[in-house]
Amino acid sequence: MKCTIVGMWGGFPKKSEPTSGYLVEKDGCAILLDAGSGVAAHVQNHIDLNDLHHIFLTHYHYDHSVDIGSFLFGRMISTQLGRVDKTLNFYGPADKGVEKQVNKVKNNTFHPYGKDSTFKVGPFSIEFHKNAHTVETYAMRITDDAGHVLVYTADTSYRKSLVRFAEDADVLISECSLYAGEDGEKMGHMNAEEVGGLAAKAGVGKLVLSHLPHYGTLDELSASAEAAGGEDVMLAEAGMEIKL
Repeated sequence: MKCTIVGMWGGFPKKSEPTSGYLVEKDGCAILLDAGSGVAAHVQNHIDLNDLHHIFLTHYHYDHSVDIGSFLFGRMISTQLGRVDKTLNFYGPADKGVEKQVNKVKNNTFHPYGKDSTFKVGPFSIEFHKNAHTVETYAMRITDDAGHVLVYTADTSYRKSLVRFAEDADVLISECSLYAGEDGEKMGHMNAEEVGGLAAKAGVGKLVLSHLPHYGTLDELSASAEAAGGEDVMLAEAGMEIKL
C-alpha cells in the first residue's frame, strides 16, 4: 500500500498546496480520501483522473469536499470523449443534497455510509469511526489484503474511542490543527499533544501530522507530539509518499 499526500492544509489552501486529499494505491487500484480545495488539480501529478474510480469523503466542509464538482464533470466529460468507461464512485455520510449533486451528473454515483458501514474496494477494506466535529464526520481505517493498516482521523476532537479505532495501525494520518495547550474541543479539532498521546496509546508505527495550521512554527507540532509519546512523527508535505 502506498499513500501520497496530495494536500494537508486546514481551512484553505496554501500557495501551490491543497487542503485535505490523500491518494491510496495498491496493485493498480486507487482510492482518494477527501477532495478539498486544489485536490482535483494536484492529484493529477500522481494519477490520471481516468484511473481514479473511488473517492471517500469524510465530511462536507469545503476544505475536505469542495472539489467534488471538478471530479464530477471531469468524469462526465472524459466519458463523453471515450477516455474512460467506468463510473466514478463517491462515498460519504448520508446527505440528500450531496447525493442529488452527485447522481444528477452522468457517470457518477453516490454511496452513503454510516459508522457501521464497511466497503471492499479492490485490495482495500474501509471501516468508519464517527468523530466529534461540528458536522457529521468520520475517521477511516483502510486495511489492505496483506494486513497493512492506514488510519486517517479527518477532523475531530480527541475521543478515547479513536484509540481503539487506530490500534496497531502501521500509519496514522492525524489532524493536528492546534499547538499544545490550545483547546480545540468546541471546534472539533485536536492539538499536537493530544495527537501524540493518541498515537502512543494506539501503538501506531508512524504518525503523520496533517490538517496543519497556517500560523506558528510547524516544527513545534511534531516536537509536542513526540513529547506526548508519539513515535516516528513527521509533518505531512504535499507530494510526500508513505509506503506501508
